[in-house]
Amino acid sequence: MPEEDPLIPKHGGYRRLKTFQLARFIYDVTFQFCDTYMNEYDRLRPQMVHAARSGVQNIAEGSQASGTSKKSELKLTNVGRSSLEELRLDYEDFLRQRKLERWKPSHPALVRFKAKRCATLEEIRSWVKEERGLSVSVRVRPCSSVLLVANAALSLINLCSHLLDKQLAAQSKAFLDEGGFTERLYRTRKNKKS
Repeated sequence: MPEEDPLIPKHGGYRRLKTFQLARFIYDVTFQFCDTYMNEYDRLRPQMVHAARSGVQNIAEGSQASGTSKKSELKLTNVGRSSLEELRLDYEDFLRQRKLERWKPSHPALVRFKAKRCATLEEIRSWVKEERGLSVSVRVRPCSSVLLVANAALSLINLCSHLLDKQLAAQSKAFLDEGGFTERLYRTRKNKKS
């Protein structure tokens, strides 16, 4: 007969988390962005790749640690969130240093990007191609691919950060409502003695 309040509850399952999936996509986009638009000696390049990777890895590690430590889950999820904030600043620096525009969320190209709900690198490439063709067809100054991809990456980071903020709030509530490993250990031992 299964226990009602197991000592170590189900944990992990991070691959199903929307935040993990989105952070991993951001890592893929960032890796490709750095590989395509930055030279190998640019110091920002490994920094951006590392920040993107840290976001993914800490979300996964926090999910895995949740079985025995809600405190670690919260801490690691927040480290993942902080890594994505660092990555956001790196993309903003990249644009600013090259005198490229950082778009507001309401920019028409970003509105079209969000509507497409790109989930693969190929879908982003397709969107970039469409946007570049669109700017030529309406006779406006064409957007460079680097400008499009950097702003798309920032849009993805904004979305993932928003979702991580909600995830952290839910984890905090669960910790307050259910307690951590020490409380479960105490309840389990008390129930076993009764």
